[in-house]
Amino acid sequence: MSTPVICFGQQPCGFFPKRFLVAKIRTARRLQKEIGGEIVFFCHDSDHDPRETKTGLRHRKTNEPASLNFSFANKVQRKFTPMYLKQIPSDWHAKTLLQLPNYVGHDLIEIFRKTSAPNHADFCLAMYHGMGWLAGIRVVRSSDPTFRRAACDIDDFFVEVPYEQEIVRARFAGDSFTLHEGGNSFVTLPATAFTKEQISPARDTRLRWMQSVLHCTHYIAGAGEKAYLRTEDAPEITYINRDPIDRADEACTEIST
Repeated sequence: MSTPVICFGQQPCGFFPKRFLVAKIRTARRLQKEIGGEIVFFCHDSDHDPRETKTGLRHRKTNEPASLNFSFANKVQRKFTPMYLKQIPSDWHAKTLLQLPNYVGHDLIEIFRKTSAPNHADFCLAMYHGMGWLAGIRVVRSSDPTFRRAACDIDDFFVEVPYEQEIVRARFAGDSFTLHEGGNSFVTLPATAFTKEQISPARDTRLRWMQSVLHCTHYIAGAGEKAYLRTEDAPEITYINRDPIDRADEACTEIST
């Protein structure tokens, strides 16, 4: 029998991890205690949606909800650039640090104060490491060129291409690329030559693309993920529902022990 490979996938989901990500981690660790093996976090840092990194917090005195997020170098980066290339403006860290005492305690503030990274994905991962949530977990990133070269071919994907002096994640449409501006509005870019190092999967091809490299034996599926996960693309995997957690979309403000 092969050594278990317990995997879960997630975009960077706030500079403090969302509670649903922590629930996936706890589920994976519980399963690892039962069957052994290693845990792999497939970090889909190629995603470009700026809403994914919203960090939902509660005011420490009033309990009122608040949503913090990164700021962006420009409009194109905000809307279309992959997370691992979304640059963090120089004043964001200091401005956000001033707001945190309203929402979190000293220990988390100190972790945030010491964390530095050039882009959104790197900062999120550095925070998750600093909070202890990724201890003993192998992180594999969808932006990694080595991973992309090793992955299988897929027929529905995005390609990272230049646009207005930035790199954007555009949907491949056969004879062109498209950027979705919202609603029924799209920007069409002319097709150009590209390599596997520029490709990242669409939602429906992500599982097969990931599995072609990771060969996981078990996959921790989130509540929303179950609705679209194409398990038929990887029937060899045992699919596990993540453990339930309250306030799943809010940020986790606990340090892992």
